[in-house]
Amino acid sequence: MAPFIRCATLDGYVELALSLGLDPARQAARVGLDVTDFAVPDRWIPAPPAVRLVENSAADSGAEDFGLLLAERRRLATLGPLSVVLREEPDLGSALRLLVRYEYSYNEALLLRLTEAGGLAAFRIDLDLGAAAPTRQALELGVAAFVGIIRQLVGPGWQAEEVCFSHGPPEHLRTHHRLLGPRLRFDAGFTGLVFAAGELTDPNVLADPLLRPYRPQLLQVVPPPRARSTADQVRELVETLLPVGRHSMRQVARALGLTSRTLGRRLAQEHQQFSSIVDDTRAAMAQRYLTADRLSLTDISYQLGFAAPSAFSRWFRHRFGTSPSRWRQEAQERALGAPGRPLPRPREAQPSASASVS
Repeated sequence: MAPFIRCATLDGYVELALSLGLDPARQAARVGLDVTDFAVPDRWIPAPPAVRLVENSAADSGAEDFGLLLAERRRLATLGPLSVVLREEPDLGSALRLLVRYEYSYNEALLLRLTEAGGLAAFRIDLDLGAAAPTRQALELGVAAFVGIIRQLVGPGWQAEEVCFSHGPPEHLRTHHRLLGPRLRFDAGFTGLVFAAGELTDPNVLADPLLRPYRPQLLQVVPPPRARSTADQVRELVETLLPVGRHSMRQVARALGLTSRTLGRRLAQEHQQFSSIVDDTRAAMAQRYLTADRLSLTDISYQLGFAAPSAFSRWFRHRFGTSPSRWRQEAQERALGAPGRPLPRPREAQPSASASVS
């Protein structure tokens, strides 16, 4: 099933489209959406057509900064009830962790990660649409929206050490510099923000200490976050460790402070197997990487932890029933609206002893 997003995610779309000479109703109908839904912030709509709407609008208007301009119209209240709680978080770190923990309460397609290493913090932003779709505008919208949130929380002068995008640069960077600052990095390994880890303790200027005791009551009006199972934790670690080839069960168990036997037992209690999680994670990452054309098949094979491109090709054909190059071609054709058969979906992973160490 495709993930859904709140219509508030498209707050300001109608006005922006009109200002650029577009017919918002026609643009919405083109991707199977009803523009009247956009006036109801708490209405949920499928994420893939919403993402295509933003991409099509950028192409049809000639505004390669469409996603950024849409983000500029966002307000903290776009997050819905969560925004009330966010305002009272004591510092930037707790606010970002709240956004990560409750990401499903405002956008089911978002994949957020906050990590710290070497004195730097990285706030990673990704999309899992469950289908091939161009995501450049949606990712730029997300990055600019989170930069705007951070500036509301800690001050308008906040700047990231680097604002990273996994896609290439646009022809003009004027809007990027105006909204995101001068430290832009394109064709990066991920999309998101890098800043000094010490800034996580920067106080939230919106917070009222007198309201902090009411935080538990405020959270009651927010849909509860998904419980993080052992399989969820393993999946996150595997995605991080695949590119460096350290994704064996023993290494993942050590990262969780467990023995391999204990990890296997906990996964079994959730009706999961480590090898299947590795295979499923690879399948999801492969689809994301192949949808973007900046990475070669050789690069993708190493990002997925394969020792050689030929091993990746064999695995991909077994999992998807087609070659990686053919899958990428069909994904690009569908992204451009060309007719064709549905993209091959990954077959159910078959547990194997080699999957945990390959």
